[in-house]
Amino acid sequence: MSAPLSLAQHLAALAVRQPAAAALHHGGQTWTFRQLADWAAAAAPPLVALPQAIVGLAADAPALALAAVACSAADRALWPLEPNAPAERRRDWAALGGAAVAWLDALPAAAAPGRHQGFPAPVAADRPALVIGTSGSEGRPKAVVLSHANLDAAAAAANRCLPLNPGDCWLDCLPLYHVGGLAILWRCWRAGATVLLHDGFNAAAVGRDLASRGVTHLSLVPAMLAALLDRGIAPPASLRGVLVGGAALSRPLYDRAQARGWPLLPTYGMSETAAQVATRTPDAGPWREGDVGHPLPGNRLALDAAGRIRIGGPQVMRGYLTPDLAPGLGLDDGWLTSGDLGRIEPDGRLVVLGRADDMLVSGGRNVHPAEVEAGLAGCPGVDDVAVTGLPDPVWGDTVVALVVGPVSDATLRDWSRTHLPGAARPRRIVRLPALPRNAMGKLERQALRALAAGNPP
Repeated sequence: MSAPLSLAQHLAALAVRQPAAAALHHGGQTWTFRQLADWAAAAAPPLVALPQAIVGLAADAPALALAAVACSAADRALWPLEPNAPAERRRDWAALGGAAVAWLDALPAAAAPGRHQGFPAPVAADRPALVIGTSGSEGRPKAVVLSHANLDAAAAAANRCLPLNPGDCWLDCLPLYHVGGLAILWRCWRAGATVLLHDGFNAAAVGRDLASRGVTHLSLVPAMLAALLDRGIAPPASLRGVLVGGAALSRPLYDRAQARGWPLLPTYGMSETAAQVATRTPDAGPWREGDVGHPLPGNRLALDAAGRIRIGGPQVMRGYLTPDLAPGLGLDDGWLTSGDLGRIEPDGRLVVLGRADDMLVSGGRNVHPAEVEAGLAGCPGVDDVAVTGLPDPVWGDTVVALVVGPVSDATLRDWSRTHLPGAARPRRIVRLPALPRNAMGKLERQALRALAAGNPP
């Protein structure tokens, strides 16, 4: 196996192999691989002069894409931040990194543009390359540190699974302050493919570019897929794969997309694994809810005694951020124990059952919200649904369904009696115009509990 390369090293190699090929489209501007490598060489020196190992930057999508290139060329880890992140969360993140982070409002001015001088100097494979702030749906913020080796291994495995090749085009409409959006840069610029970058998700804009730009790959969360289907947008003939992850994919949504010809690839990953770590390919037979396929090459899956998914392999993070950049925090002998419950099928496929910390106990029975949500999602008139619990002196947890759509309470209760076991049937129904989700489409479970209790956050 070849030694891991940094993002800047891959770009430099492509600047020689295919200098005039498009590396990045955004709006009306295009950067070729030669232009992007030259820009990286010019933008790196001011960052090299910084004493800190990490550059924290809140910016829009194109600025973060260019920052990823510049930081890689300077051997500085990029920490992309949501422009409107709450001040309290930023303070928590700043405490995690301490003096190791330089917080910038913009990248320093680049030197005069010119051709990059040869191949970038080698970097230590275990050096921090990317930091992603995360808190999931619960708990205090943490920051995931990914090394050059983590990111290169993740891109190599994903590209082999998809596959992704020179000349392909990936439409990137995920936020670049989340790992899902940034990982697309590493995949494409390792393979010699083009990134078609959007300023976040807009269904109409995505539909226009799908119809006209020769897009071969696309990443979506389920809510984005639903928005495209609601607008009647059809997949173009060029589209070979649509990764769908970030939140649970329901059977009704999967069936709607399949009927319209969308080439879905249900996937599972997280910041701690440099995004995609398991993917279901079309040759895997009939799909069942939660089935995210086999682990990508080089990765290993196991379950702990509580049924939580454990992941080992080269994509697993360097560790959670500490001010001294010490590796290993959050790992057990190199293994990551996730907060997700799962099942591993005899053929090695992973089925994700939901979050371990979301488990409810109703009438002495364990009830997982994700399984109840899957059962209710098929009810006619349910546009979106989430399940949470409220304390009950008799039941332990009262199962509460928060519902979007015109379905009547009576219809939903009848459906529940037919499709759910007794302990899992909602005993309270709350109507909402929309469910609280983050930018990646994940349900905000704390907000759900507040809404169920009649206390909007």
